[in-house]
Amino acid sequence: MAHDDAVARMADLFDPEPKTWGLRGDPHVWRALRDHLSGTDVPESVDEVVRLLRAAFSELVGIDLVGDLASSAYREQYAHGGMSSGVVSLDTWRERLIPLLAERARTLLGS
Repeated sequence: MAHDDAVARMADLFDPEPKTWGLRGDPHVWRALRDHLSGTDVPESVDEVVRLLRAAFSELVGIDLVGDLASSAYREQYAHGGMSSGVVSLDTWRERLIPLLAERARTLLGS
């Protein structure tokens, strides 16, 4: 895929941010994923987008959303104040946020 201004980047999928989150760490993970993937072209299929998102999530949070069945995890790098600061809702990422990004990719790709 040639690089030009018309090429969609993964960061494009992250705007706008969701109005609600699972736990206080989630918006910080969202922004970290957006920044981490900002220079990456959107893959050609939704399945590839989901694989890329899961791999990046695993790299940034240290948890495999498919293999690890925990419902939440604390990560100090996403703690920015508040009672549940730094706690990431893995269930929210599995059930709502990754599917939201996948749906945005589906719309972008026209599939």
